[in-house]
Amino acid sequence: MAWFANPKQAEAKRWIPLLADSAKRDRAAQELIRFGADAVPALMDALQSQDLNLLAIYQQILARIPAASPELMKAFKFAHPIIRGRVADIFGMSKDKHATPVLLEALQSEFFTVRARAALALANIGDPQVIHELLPLLQDPEDEVRIAACTAIGKFRDPSTFDELANVTLDDPIIDVRQAAVRALGDSHSPAAIPFLMEALRDSFWWFEREQAVRILLAAIENMGEPVVEPLIEALGDREGTVRKFAAKLLGRLGNPSAIEELGMAVYDLHHEVSQTAAEALAKFGAPAIDVLAEALIHPEASVRKHAVIGLGSIKDERVVPFLIEMLQDSDREVKTQAIQALADMKDTRALPALQQIVTNRADREMASFAKEVIARLQK
Repeated sequence: MAWFANPKQAEAKRWIPLLADSAKRDRAAQELIRFGADAVPALMDALQSQDLNLLAIYQQILARIPAASPELMKAFKFAHPIIRGRVADIFGMSKDKHATPVLLEALQSEFFTVRARAALALANIGDPQVIHELLPLLQDPEDEVRIAACTAIGKFRDPSTFDELANVTLDDPIIDVRQAAVRALGDSHSPAAIPFLMEALRDSFWWFEREQAVRILLAAIENMGEPVVEPLIEALGDREGTVRKFAAKLLGRLGNPSAIEELGMAVYDLHHEVSQTAAEALAKFGAPAIDVLAEALIHPEASVRKHAVIGLGSIKDERVVPFLIEMLQDSDREVKTQAIQALADMKDTRALPALQQIVTNRADREMASFAKEVIARLQK
């Protein structure tokens, strides 16, 4: 009946189905925005859609209609929790400051989805005065709310919140929540966040049997850029091998030349993963790391020599070839095998005479066979 009472509303309603047609979507959206308040009832009904792609379109259109604000406020207070969450998203899109009071009130809602979406909407609106209202949500009993709180608080990049976020990175029992906290710290790009991230790196909860989960933490640390180089160099001396390994990996990614010497020392680490990671990190520096890795080729520990060969073999520079050829005479079988593989990858024919010597030595037929395969590849 309402549609007949208001012909403009009825006309606006006819544009809604056209939003599903990609060829007609832009025109339909423009018309609905032009209708303004008369399009709001139909768009509000459309928020019940199960099609999330279309839902996002309805929300974006409502966010561009200022006259929709009163109806959105009403729905946010009294509608089903799912609709309330969707309306909160619209407030976040429109950055409607008039919605701040109802969103703050919703932080106490009995429905956790409403609490979470309200927090995110407040962050998108961007008034820093709401930060103190968001902080208690870091202790919310629901994981989704704590994750949303971390994300929302992180958007403000306020150093005064870093200590609270750090408590989450170290104390929350759920790794997904901790990840949200370190993302917030990392996205701040603030040097003030570095001590907290480094403290998380030293917490075994992050990496013990969680090789996938720790990537979020490593990315957050890497996000800090130049200011984190010195703390990572310091971490190369940590008593925990895993921490040293991750420090070496990150220093390789950051590529600051001041780390080359310290990474060179880490190649001698008798924790095999640290040694290999340091060699691989050095390889990322290219030519400046050649001499440092070459020095490790005479180390008495075979694993260190092997890792140095791996590092040199990863540097695509013809200057490493003589070093690799020399390692074909190494006393350790694994080192020799790695040198052969590295020479195969280099595709440098200078290695042919030395490889031929291995072929003619029948003491190790498997090694001779491998060298023969590499010779065939190099001669193609």
